Amino acid sequence: MSAAPGEFAAVLAGLDLPGLAARGLRADDAAVSATLASARAGDRLTLSDLAVLLSPAATARLEELAQLARETTLRRFGRAVRLFAPLYVSNECLSSCTYCGFSKGLPVVRRTLSPDETEAEARLLAERGFRHLLLVSGEHRIEVSADYLVSVVERLSPLFPAISIETQTWSDDTYSRLVAAGLVGAVHYQETYDRDRYREVHVAGWKRDFDRRLSSFERAGAAGVRRLGLGVLLGLAVDWRADVLALAAHATFLGRRFWRTEVMAALPRIRPNAAGFPPVVVVDDAEFVQAHAALRLYEPDLDLSLSTREPAPMRDGLARIAVTTMSAGSSTEPGGYGTPGEAGEQFSISDERPPAEVAAVLVAAGYDPVWKDAFPLVGT
Repeated sequence: MSAAPGEFAAVLAGLDLPGLAARGLRADDAAVSATLASARAGDRLTLSDLAVLLSPAATARLEELAQLARETTLRRFGRAVRLFAPLYVSNECLSSCTYCGFSKGLPVVRRTLSPDETEAEARLLAERGFRHLLLVSGEHRIEVSADYLVSVVERLSPLFPAISIETQTWSDDTYSRLVAAGLVGAVHYQETYDRDRYREVHVAGWKRDFDRRLSSFERAGAAGVRRLGLGVLLGLAVDWRADVLALAAHATFLGRRFWRTEVMAALPRIRPNAAGFPPVVVVDDAEFVQAHAALRLYEPDLDLSLSTREPAPMRDGLARIAVTTMSAGSSTEPGGYGTPGEAGEQFSISDERPPAEVAAVLVAAGYDPVWKDAFPLVGT
């Protein structure tokens, strides 16, 4: 069943993303200097400014860009870095997405955790220090139904004061039920904001509906979800800069539309998985750092999250520049903490350090690992 487009769909339709990205590619060193000066002065940057900061000319000045982003992050967030853990409850999926290791039809071992198994996994994570949990699943409305998810959130909320979900999209009333059960956040990656490319890689299933996916953030926000997470998968579309620009516009829209709600964004790069999907463009390490630094300057209060997809040196470096939330010690398969190797994983991870080691590295660098999120009640 298709969902009506939300308010941001009209905003997105009015953006000339290819044009903005193209103007950014043409930016010269003088344009970069002017934009950095505006950011340093505390001016509100435009999407055109962001396009300049994403340009090859700005890549050549990455050290300066990163230093300014670091100063902005420290001013807005201090030295706190949130730590969270993903808990995969199911890899069953009814959607066919060419890039995903959970895609329907792939010959992977499927598993859905029972509520008891989910609690056992959660308790292992609690023993490792985590108090912020992200429940993740494939898109299967039967195996991971609204009733199932509500019951799991209710069961785990006494253990975890901050529970988020990264699952299929839901209706308004389901988000309301989840909030009543103790849900704090909802993460729904758009993957790419290019409608044509989105249609190519989402072959079948509920996720094929671009507008339903896009409007899910507004449904969740209207239902009282206090943290909205969005992201694009770098390497999925050729014009990765246009996707970052669209994500930035989306984050700004959500921050204004739901001004009591925290907005989080992530820019994961494609990692190997059972789908065997090769990235159509490689976003190299310098461009990856640049994208995070540029987003920090464009939207200084945006929470930027980084997963264990990235190797340890990259994660440690970005925590000193722009990233304010990180996963640690992650498994991307259902039951992967207590009984690893019994189900297919969504993607392979790069940073395999245990949570305590990640926290120790942060402390050694002068940062404060935050295990427990504190979210104010909506309306206060």
